[in-house]
Amino acid sequence: MPGGAATTGATATRALYHRVVGATAIALAASVAIQNVVVVWAGAPSYGDPIKDVLAFHAEHRVAVEIAVGLEALNLPLLLGFLTGLHGLVGRRGGAGADWSRLALAAGATLSAVFALYAVLWNGVVLSAGELAAPSPEFELVWQLHAAAFALALPALGATFIGAALAAHTSRLTPPWQRLLGVAGGGLLLAAGAANLAIADGSALLFVGLPGYAAWLVWLLATGVRLVRARTADRTDDASTSTEEE
Repeated sequence: MPGGAATTGATATRALYHRVVGATAIALAASVAIQNVVVVWAGAPSYGDPIKDVLAFHAEHRVAVEIAVGLEALNLPLLLGFLTGLHGLVGRRGGAGADWSRLALAAGATLSAVFALYAVLWNGVVLSAGELAAPSPEFELVWQLHAAAFALALPALGATFIGAALAAHTSRLTPPWQRLLGVAGGGLLLAAGAANLAIADGSALLFVGLPGYAAWLVWLLATGVRLVRARTADRTDDASTSTEEE
């Protein structure tokens, strides 16, 4: 194969890799956004609401919870797939930001485990609600554990967000404003997560982390669009290709 054709083929492959990683980020942002819209539209109770209201909601809105939990099952592979792809992109661009991408991967794996527990406990809540005429101590305990899992997911998401944002920026995949968004949003999530016991008990401190959660979705969408539209090849890969041809 002529050298020019080989270089063109390698460039097309790298461009496709960028687009796949970007599309994964966009799909994750869309799935999480739809999940939250469904929950808000159904009028889900907050963790500080009376337990009788929690029981009534889950007894009447099983379908909404089924959709939300089903999307959570989709979110987990999308999250891990995106973080793995981002780590690969960082490596292809010379490894700058590799430590940050490793942090994002480790925190993302932890986040996935916590969200899996969160979803399992939510299943327990909705299944129990259909069989109860009044809240039981066991029902209340499962709901509190569900709330605690969500509260503990906040710092894991914060670490994931900061690591991914710094890795992407250090590798010149994203502009400076996205780095600032990641540090600020991730910092809010970490701060809210420090109060995870209070949040599990229904504290309004949960709202400290919500802007960070929204910033995560904005960052995912912006990063995804940027990667999908990427046209330039990785400099490190180009240099390696030229050296091999010589």
